[in-house]
Amino acid sequence: MNDKRDQLEVKRIDTKEFEFPDTLFVRDIENQVFQGIVFQCLSKIEGVALVEGNFIDNIFGRNVSDNLKGITVEQNNRDHSVSVKIEVNVVYGCSIPEKAEEIQTLCTEEITKATGLHVASVHVIFKSVLLPNQLKKRQLSEHLQAVTTTKKAMSIEEEYNDEF
Repeated sequence: MNDKRDQLEVKRIDTKEFEFPDTLFVRDIENQVFQGIVFQCLSKIEGVALVEGNFIDNIFGRNVSDNLKGITVEQNNRDHSVSVKIEVNVVYGCSIPEKAEEIQTLCTEEITKATGLHVASVHVIFKSVLLPNQLKKRQLSEHLQAVTTTKKAMSIEEEYNDEF
């Protein structure tokens, strides 16, 4: 009888078989996400506008390039940081150093809050000066394009319904 117990004790399962290697978690964030965050920050700041391009066109795929013109993002995966370059136009009469600091601070806070990544640098390039009425016209045309694009997208969704 003792022989059977000895045999059972020998057949114990090694606990190393149940130990799993550490799980590796990977998080990739596309450049369009950073561009969208920066664009939203710029829309909150009075007196500045992107150089060219329309964010709504980019969302609905009408723009051929994958990048939102005027916003360039470089990610460093080693130290989990991001460098951002933003090209903007400024309205005449605005203080350029104050606008640069406002853009840099807001973009840094929003990117860090949304992605959890460190913002290594925010390089703001002022390309040209706009008159106040030019900025208003640009904002109005972008708003009108956004409204018409949204209406078109909604009508397409209604047109192509999976229900029979």
